Amino acid sequence: MKNFLNSIELPGIGRKIADVGRILEVEETDERIRARIELGFPAAGAYDDYQAAVADALQAKGDRRSLALEFSSKIVAHGVQRNLKPLEQIRNVIAVASGKGGVGKSTVAVNLALSLAADGARVGLLDADIYGPSQPHMLGLAGQQPTSIDGKTMQPLQAHGLQVISIGFLVDPDQPMVWRGPMVTSALNQLLQQTTWHDLDYLIVDMPPGTGDIQLTLSQQVPVSGAVIVTTPQDIALLDARKGLAMFRKVSVPVLGIVENMSTHICSSCGHEEAIFGHGGGEKMAADFAVELLGQLPLKASIREQTDSGKPTVVAEPGSTAAQAYRAAARRMAAVLAGQGKDYSSKFPKIVVEDAG
Repeated sequence: MKNFLNSIELPGIGRKIADVGRILEVEETDERIRARIELGFPAAGAYDDYQAAVADALQAKGDRRSLALEFSSKIVAHGVQRNLKPLEQIRNVIAVASGKGGVGKSTVAVNLALSLAADGARVGLLDADIYGPSQPHMLGLAGQQPTSIDGKTMQPLQAHGLQVISIGFLVDPDQPMVWRGPMVTSALNQLLQQTTWHDLDYLIVDMPPGTGDIQLTLSQQVPVSGAVIVTTPQDIALLDARKGLAMFRKVSVPVLGIVENMSTHICSSCGHEEAIFGHGGGEKMAADFAVELLGQLPLKASIREQTDSGKPTVVAEPGSTAAQAYRAAARRMAAVLAGQGKDYSSKFPKIVVEDAG
């Protein structure tokens, strides 16, 4: 039975249980099967779907016994760039990036973070877009400032279950950030290192747009478990998105997948759906680079209205098709990461060589 359960492909994930989790316990009688399954990614909102998938597979092979599955999730630290180590209190850093601005990267980042939290993970959000920080506004935190207990580190602000930090909390929103690259990377490292994060499964980093010095330096200095590339279907956005993906591969950061944002426009009056930015661009890019297309997200007026009001779609309208698309993309993203190598650096003893002479 254990082998059978391990062979089940989880709906919406495209991976077998054995690839993203493990069977902790199986009990069988003539009438009943009971099992405990531990997944390597958060999926509290999908447990019923997974139970149904296993039940259907049992029936398909003629097994009529009742089924009781107990799902849980355990998120562990995964490997990062070879010359870096994971940060304390943060198991996994995931960079959400785009090759160019204007593709809705920040909206995708905040809704992915909220989706992971809704599925039971402990999640932080770092707004790394120094020149145009938008997360304070999107999360209803504009005008607030972080506090410090020891005078050296900052406490992250809280919004909708997320731990959040942004340069936008520390500067006047109307003040332009006329900084050169080294100042920007220094500020971002301070935001990351001098924030007292509290036991995070994931820290989502809303990266600055582009593929210049700032992005490259961040990719080399911040221990990242994986990256997500956000694009729109149009050719001009895809050209830059491909460069962003190639940059992460060059610095040995695994690309977890691609999110095609604004895939189709949905009219708020009549519900008509139209691919106004083109069709199939994200799918082709995913195939060209052999990575997953994590999701194709709609362009809707309500998504803009909700982020402008400080309550992004996943919390403002959790039952909507748009929120469910974000939730599905976040699960696929976390499942891809769950299938990657784990970090064992904390298991190794520290070797010190001393001159005994």
